[in-house]
Amino acid sequence: MTVTLAELNACSDSQFVETLGAIFEHSPWVADAVTDQRPFTSISALHGAMVTAIDEAGRDAQLTLIRAHPDLAGKAALAGELTAESTSEQKGAGLDRLTADEFQRFHALNDAYKARFGFPFILAVRGHDKHSILAAFERRLDHDLDGEIAEALAQIARIGEFRLNDLIKE
Repeated sequence: MTVTLAELNACSDSQFVETLGAIFEHSPWVADAVTDQRPFTSISALHGAMVTAIDEAGRDAQLTLIRAHPDLAGKAALAGELTAESTSEQKGAGLDRLTADEFQRFHALNDAYKARFGFPFILAVRGHDKHSILAAFERRLDHDLDGEIAEALAQIARIGEFRLNDLIKE
């Protein structure tokens, strides 16, 4: 499904939130926070407003948003429980074609990362493959908590930008 920016600017608040609710994983509050800022002049302006809403939401809301994301190549992916967007993104990075050893490595890194930071590892996987994802995992395990929260939010913003550009035609 695609929608034009003009259609988004003209639709009801509830339709706007319904259409954009999945841009940020299980967090329609982000779309709701920007409904009154319409009309948006570009996808970039819409994205910027949504990222600002996240930035201004406070640490608790940000952590809830971060924790709404699935593990990369995790159990939810195997069980078919990811959102359509996450399924497509992980498939595009080849995470649906891991060997048993690679899956074990992802599982161990997911566990280590969550034990260290208290939330899942988030990476905008478009343009990555399993090797670059594993390298990012290992590198980011050395971050401190504040640095990793900032990195997770930056990755979420990038994911949101990809999703908006996939959904909206100007």
